[in-house]
Amino acid sequence: MVNNTNNITVEKKRRSGLVDFFIRMLKEKPLGTIGGLITIILLLTGIFANFLAPYGYNEYSVGPRLLGPTAQFWMGTDNLGRDIFSRIIYGARVSLIVGLGASVLATAVETSLGLLCGYIGGTFDLVVQRFVDAIMCFPGLILMMVIISITGPGMPQLIIILGLQFGIGGSRLIRSAAMSIKQNMYAKAAISTGASTRSIIMRHILPNIMAPIIIQFSMRVPAVIMTEAGLSFLGYGIPPPAPSWGAMLSGNARTYMFLNPWIAVWPGLALSVVVWGVNIFGDAVRDILDPRLRGGVGRYGMKLNKKIKIKTKSDVIIQGD
Repeated sequence: MVNNTNNITVEKKRRSGLVDFFIRMLKEKPLGTIGGLITIILLLTGIFANFLAPYGYNEYSVGPRLLGPTAQFWMGTDNLGRDIFSRIIYGARVSLIVGLGASVLATAVETSLGLLCGYIGGTFDLVVQRFVDAIMCFPGLILMMVIISITGPGMPQLIIILGLQFGIGGSRLIRSAAMSIKQNMYAKAAISTGASTRSIIMRHILPNIMAPIIIQFSMRVPAVIMTEAGLSFLGYGIPPPAPSWGAMLSGNARTYMFLNPWIAVWPGLALSVVVWGVNIFGDAVRDILDPRLRGGVGRYGMKLNKKIKIKTKSDVIIQGD
């Protein structure tokens, strides 16, 4: 029996959320760690492309045409004598700009639509969702090709079109999350006290749906990069001479790939590695951040180590972690 002189000590050790995230990534998601390294390399390559590339992306006749990998030209040259390695590096910048730009726009669109539809509901939600249904009924690639045919190819147009296309479709997930949060007692209490719509959305609903928003963003970047490459391959993406990886696989690459296979191998390999790395990193981020999945942290960033000591009359010490 425990008397009143029992001594109970609880020790809490906090660790920053970012540090805990990286530790869990290293321990639980080794493939996700590799994907994170690939993502960091993509970011650094895109940012410092001017310093990393030995030649300009459209600098002609820097070497013999259709040359294989050599000590001077690591990935060889194309049919115009341009350095493929330099064009691959500048292509990373194109993929980075389009991937991040379209993903940010899509996140803003889906968050705005999802929050408004999930909170307001009623006729507004019905009208907007029928519009979303109409957009989702069309094949995405065909719809984007039609719009780009009207607006003309270019990076700003491509970012806007991809952002709207992915954002409208992704608003369904945010809408369902907002509707779920709206049914909680703290949200109903805020509504009953007469809080403004803006206050309820920004202070009660939005902070509680940040996990799916972050997950959607991390999983969308590789999808946008792949879609941009597909459109560029078909001639509806970034116009030449911009070194898009998809465009490098099309046109002259298909004409001269039998004379120099490396002209098609390197862009395809870069695209495959980057999409795989960013995708596997986004999947690992989802597993770690989403508490509904196995391995979720629940109250993220809180590491609680408890050490309880209970002294009885017989001086028996029971310790628990």
